[in-house]
Amino acid sequence: MTPYEAFQLLELRVGRIQKAEPHEKARKPSYKLWIDLGELGTKQSSAQLTDLYTPEALVGRLVICAANLGERSIAGFKSEVLVLGLPDAQGRVVLLSAEREVPLGGRVY
Repeated sequence: MTPYEAFQLLELRVGRIQKAEPHEKARKPSYKLWIDLGELGTKQSSAQLTDLYTPEALVGRLVICAANLGERSIAGFKSEVLVLGLPDAQGRVVLLSAEREVPLGGRVY
């Protein structure tokens, strides 16, 4: 398998956060997110974003998600996609996002 073929196995998709609330049962401070992925539907995710983002600031944001990694249960909450981010100089998560409006569910290539 070539590196490009390996990359193609991962489905990176754009979605819009519809709802965000504290995930109070999680061991590390996190939010429960509901993300609209267009034709793929609304998917849930648990994400450790509390250092830089409030729930109110997250709603409406475009985010990039790994959509085909399977489901996980995180402190009793079904997490269906992995929201992608990068650490800043202090190790806080900075979200990856599209720089302008694009169709929801669109695949990163």
